[in-house]
Amino acid sequence: MFGFFRPKPIGERGEALAARYLKRNGYTILERNAHIGRFEIDIIAQEGDTTAFVEVKTRASAGTVRPEENVNRQKQQRIISAARRYITEKDNSEMYYRFDIVAIILPDKGRPEITLFRDAFREG
Repeated sequence: MFGFFRPKPIGERGEALAARYLKRNGYTILERNAHIGRFEIDIIAQEGDTTAFVEVKTRASAGTVRPEENVNRQKQQRIISAARRYITEKDNSEMYYRFDIVAIILPDKGRPEITLFRDAFREG
């Protein structure tokens, strides 16, 4: 019996693209879709001596709102909470870390537009 081709949901496609993009740009991927407490961090990666907690936002087209604009303060707080717990679980209070965003637009035709925002937001 033949099944229908079911494309990956846009979020999964975006996260896979983001992971490849980060690797090409010198990051080491530590975890993907890390469930920490009640929250999830899309990608946890290492760049040099810094751990990056990466939120990936993917859209099918540019539209009126850029993908990165969807990482509002509430979403940032959830990521920060998860990162704090991750650091505590790793027993590494001396860890250097930051919060990055990878914004991806997947046009109907052509190459994806991928933008990395290093240190996109901070605690506090």
